[in-house]
Amino acid sequence: MRFRITKRGDIPHKQEMLIRIIAICLSIVFAGVILLAFGLNPVNIFSTIIKGSVGSQIRIQQTAMRCIPLLITSLGIIVAFKMKFWNIGAEGQITMGAFGATWVALNLSESLPMPVMLLLMMIAATVCGGIWAFIPAIFKAKMGTNETIFTLMMNYIAIKFVTYLQYGPWMDPSQGGFPKIAKFPANAVLPSVLGVNIGWIFAIIFVVLVYLFMNHTKKGYEIAVVGESVETARYAGMNISRIIIVSTIISGGLCGIAGMIQASAIEKTLIANIAGGYGFTAIIPAWLSRLNAVTCFFVCVAFAMLIQGGTYLQVSLGISSAVASVVQGLILFFVLGSEFFLQYKVSFSKNVKEVA
Repeated sequence: MRFRITKRGDIPHKQEMLIRIIAICLSIVFAGVILLAFGLNPVNIFSTIIKGSVGSQIRIQQTAMRCIPLLITSLGIIVAFKMKFWNIGAEGQITMGAFGATWVALNLSESLPMPVMLLLMMIAATVCGGIWAFIPAIFKAKMGTNETIFTLMMNYIAIKFVTYLQYGPWMDPSQGGFPKIAKFPANAVLPSVLGVNIGWIFAIIFVVLVYLFMNHTKKGYEIAVVGESVETARYAGMNISRIIIVSTIISGGLCGIAGMIQASAIEKTLIANIAGGYGFTAIIPAWLSRLNAVTCFFVCVAFAMLIQGGTYLQVSLGISSAVASVVQGLILFFVLGSEFFLQYKVSFSKNVKEVA
């Protein structure tokens, strides 16, 4: 028996969906096998995750709050990844976005109307997140540096910078030496709608805007062309450097807004780990959605359920929330593995001995 791998052409949408559904089902089956190996009941674990994420109004609200930064960050990553600029620096861009929003919140008058204050905070977050993405982008565009390593290292610079502020110049003297930055004034805190901070409305708006930008604008088309083939884009007369810089600024700006929401609505101050790992986690739904903004919305909801359900596991059953991370990892493994079968066809045939 021998097998041969050949490149596929375009496959029907139904067949593509079937392969993806099989991959997700297999990931759940294998996750169940691993849970059994750990002496856990997979049915009980999965039902508890669902119960912990959507089992009550409060849990639904908690899931929504986890989904907001994850979704906005994923949208930012989509813009960069579409151009094959591997932005692994979302964690730092979230942190610097939160820094910009915090500077505005703590330095402008508390008498400013809330809409004005929040708008200025969002602008500052967008600018700071965009600048943090611009730095590796300009090196990539002008010198051809490796953006994966560059953006990854920028994360640690951002986190250590905020740590320095938290323990130094911005430490609140009223905290009795405790390394904490002052709380935001009331006009710098995002209001809630339906029990969840208003960031969920921003997230839905950004889904629509990113989808329209990527699919129905000239710049979005240019980003896609550069991602498919730099030589084709250059032959068509596109300014490659400008496209790289613009797309990464947009990517970093969106991540910065996620940081502003975390600082304003969740922490109500700035802390070193404000990003909370969302910058890394968001890579998974961005990739699983095949860089489609609308699909990314549903994937992020599912991942937010896993994150919230994992937290509930720890509280209700005393089981580590890492169990939910195992499920996440297996889903990613199998769905990414399915990409192989979407692009290549494996055929088997019997070995036939040639007769002389």
